[in-house]
Amino acid sequence: MDTVAALAPILRSSIGFDRFLRVLNRAVKSRHHVDNPPYNIEKTDDDGYRLTVAVAGWTVAEITITAAPRLLVVSGRKPADGKRYLYRGIPSGSFEHRFDLADDVRVREAHMANGLLTIELARIMPEARSPQNIAITASASRGQLRAGPELRLVRSAAAGGTEQRGAA
Repeated sequence: MDTVAALAPILRSSIGFDRFLRVLNRAVKSRHHVDNPPYNIEKTDDDGYRLTVAVAGWTVAEITITAAPRLLVVSGRKPADGKRYLYRGIPSGSFEHRFDLADDVRVREAHMANGLLTIELARIMPEARSPQNIAITASASRGQLRAGPELRLVRSAAAGGTEQRGAA
């Protein structure tokens, strides 16, 4: 079954979710793909994530991490070693993992130890989208707007302004 056809009811009744649906479609199509080297994605707290990639046998110089808007790419390139193997069970070819990121997820740091590459990510809420506490002022300390005779709003004298009435 085509994933886009299965998502048709959602597409008919949603606006602005096209990026999410593309990510979902790509994930469904690649669900049988075996990624090597293996990795874990962990939620560390409400706004934190950890990506751990098993990179035994790789050096820091052979691995590249690229963070772009809404995309994290972890790749590895090994130079040819010129050895003749009778059996090669340890994967050593190039790899690339691509991870779609939410708009507000950023890479904080990366480190490698004991054959594990760990990438820490955090959800950083933009100032405009973060919850804001709104101060409430009492009516007596703030001027109240009221309708004037010509249905225009005038500031009352209690607010420190001049009261204007009459025709403009």
